[in-house]
Amino acid sequence: MDIEVLGALSVRKNGLSIAPTAPKPRQVLALLALHSDQVVPLATLAEELWDDAPPRSARTTVQTYVMQLRELIGEALARRDGERRTAKDVLVTLPGGYRLETGGDGEDAEGTVDFREFERRATAGHRAMDAGDHTGAARLLREALALWTGSALTGVHQGTRLRTEAERLEEARLAALDRRIEADLRLGRHRELLSELTVLVSRHPMHEALHGQFMLALHRSGRRSEALDAYQRLRATLVAQAGLEPSAALGRLQMAILAARPGSPVPDGSPVTEQLVARAS
Repeated sequence: MDIEVLGALSVRKNGLSIAPTAPKPRQVLALLALHSDQVVPLATLAEELWDDAPPRSARTTVQTYVMQLRELIGEALARRDGERRTAKDVLVTLPGGYRLETGGDGEDAEGTVDFREFERRATAGHRAMDAGDHTGAARLLREALALWTGSALTGVHQGTRLRTEAERLEEARLAALDRRIEADLRLGRHRELLSELTVLVSRHPMHEALHGQFMLALHRSGRRSEALDAYQRLRATLVAQAGLEPSAALGRLQMAILAARPGSPVPDGSPVTEQLVARAS
C-alpha cells in the first residue's frame, strides 16, 4: 500500500486509489492512514468526525464509512491475480476500533508511507548534523523535504485529530528545513540561500530562526545593511503582533553584524544565530 499525506491525501493499493471523494469517509481514511498498522479506537474516529458531540448513530455511521472504504479496497485487491486477502484483512476490525494494514509480501512489500520515510530521513539528517557532517546532513534533510508536495493533508477536511496531526507534521517539516539551511550556511552556500530565505521569512514573518539565518546569509553576502533591515522588520512585526521583542540571541546577532566586517566567516560549532556573536567576541 502506498500512503501519501505530505501534500494531497493519496492511498493506493495495487496502483488503484482507495481514497473516497466524500468528505467524512475521506477523514476516516486519513486518520487510519496516519496511524496505519495501529489500532484507531472508535472514540478517536468519532471525535475527529464530530468533535465532542457525536450523534447517537456515531458507531453505525462509522461502520458505514468503513464498509465504503472496504468496497474500494476490494476493487483494488481484485486487480492482483492470486490475491488471497480480503478487504477485511486490509482494514481490520478489532475490539474497540480499526486498523489499516500496510504490510504484506510480494508487490505489497514495496509500498511506501511518505511521512514515515520523511521521519526516517529527517532523523538521519539531524544525527548527521549533530555529528558535524554538514554535507551529509544537508543531503539527507533535502531528500526528506523533497517528499513534501504541499501542506499536509491537502484536500481533507480536518477535525481535531487530523488538525493536530497536520500541525505536528508541519512543525517537523519546519524543523528539518531550519537545520538544512543551517547545514548549507555552514557549507558556505549563503548566496544560494538568499532567494529561498527571502520567500521563507515572508511566509513566516515571526519565525526568529529563519530571520536569523536570513540576516546571516545577507551579511555573508556583503549585504550588511539589508541584514540589519531584516532585523528591524522582524522586530516591528513581533512588537505589533505579539507585544514581544526579538530574543536575546537575535539581538546579539544584530549587534555582532554591526560590529563585524561584512562577509566575515562563520565559525563552526555554535548555533546559527550565535555564530557571528562568537566571531565578534
